Amino acid sequence: MAGQSFPFTTSALRSLRLQREWLEWEDRRRAVARRCRSHRDPAEARVQLAKPHRRCRDPAVHSALFAGDLQQVQALFQDEEAANMIVETVSNQLAWSAEQGFWVLTPKTKQTAPLTIVAARGYTDCARHLILQGAELDARVGGQAALHEACAHARPDCVRLLLAFGARANVLSEEGAAPLHLCTTPESLECAKLLLDAGAAVNLAAGDEATPLHVAAARGLEAHVALYLARGACVDLRTGRGETALNVACAGAEPGAAGLHEAAARRLLEAGADPRVAGRKGHSPLHHACAHGHSYLAELLLRHGAQAGAPNAAGLTPLDCALQAASDAAEPEVLLAALLDHGAGPAHPEMLKHCANCPRALEVLLNAYPCVPSCDAWLRAVLPEVWQAHEAFYSSAGRMVNQPRRLQHLARLAVRAQLGDRCREAAARLPLPPLLRDYLLLRVEGRIE
Repeated sequence: MAGQSFPFTTSALRSLRLQREWLEWEDRRRAVARRCRSHRDPAEARVQLAKPHRRCRDPAVHSALFAGDLQQVQALFQDEEAANMIVETVSNQLAWSAEQGFWVLTPKTKQTAPLTIVAARGYTDCARHLILQGAELDARVGGQAALHEACAHARPDCVRLLLAFGARANVLSEEGAAPLHLCTTPESLECAKLLLDAGAAVNLAAGDEATPLHVAAARGLEAHVALYLARGACVDLRTGRGETALNVACAGAEPGAAGLHEAAARRLLEAGADPRVAGRKGHSPLHHACAHGHSYLAELLLRHGAQAGAPNAAGLTPLDCALQAASDAAEPEVLLAALLDHGAGPAHPEMLKHCANCPRALEVLLNAYPCVPSCDAWLRAVLPEVWQAHEAFYSSAGRMVNQPRRLQHLARLAVRAQLGDRCREAAARLPLPPLLRDYLLLRVEGRIE
């Protein structure tokens, strides 16, 4: 009995249960062996039964692994069976109870392997000891292998160790992700390099058909994007939702991380990514950039051939998306002027209400019409305090509703129409005085005439 008991716990009941499981496994193994001997089929004679792994909830074991205590790990894990045990942790989590109608604490059990725990925390000495004791390198206890966790937590030393001992660089998690898909932070760049050097497939698609390039682009990881492109990543591959890497880069460009995503998008465009390719719901990269109010990213896309007037599946143009985000954008007038300079048509008058409280943006839009359109919606949308602060502009705009504009303005529109989507490029090349060039490009003056 003592030789068969669980060595890491003092609980007698647990020892007895584990011993019973072991004996049941031995009985099944012997039964299979007897059936194989009674048949002549050689294929059936090779039937084997996988040996079950031991399970442990002993706090002492947990503490040694999570703290990286090498001496305790060496004392507790002295053979292959111990190195491949299943470590179970139980934590109480809030879960909604439909029957009771409120949130309740529900115990949740999580399973993992000793090697996975120490690899995620960068304990290379502990990981080496477990490997030398026979720990399975690619075991996916709990859904992910040790290499997944080492990459997810940016532990290059552990990644190097695991690969040196033969861990598979393309091992898939239960969700279909390879370790390269989990290099999602700037600190994980070295992990990505190690994986690629070990033969990781740079164009391998995860469960949602996203490649490592999609993952890096979505998080604005310029260095990762550059690395993958240099190693042969394809910029044209799409996810299951039809998104290219450029699409997800622009979609992820939220206000706090616009610069990072702009740099990643530039890398993709330089590698040949097509900014005109739309993804889910017909949203192009330019739609995403405008929906986030990012003027510099939008200008980058426009310079590389993005179509300023292309509608999405709902019929919205990038200009419409920019208007809807005008109140949250830092400089909406810059974005709107860029779109108009690259061929976007004037917005529908009903859309003007979205930028009614952004006088500079509203001025740019109103100057794209031959006369100020009659629409009470945008006038009513102006807040009293905004009107008071910019009374000169709003009063001039109100007076010019449905009134003839100056010949100078009409001439400006005629020249812009002739230049079309090359307006900004042509204005830079024409021998025009700076004031006239700025006027042609819808310079903000603070009034409508």
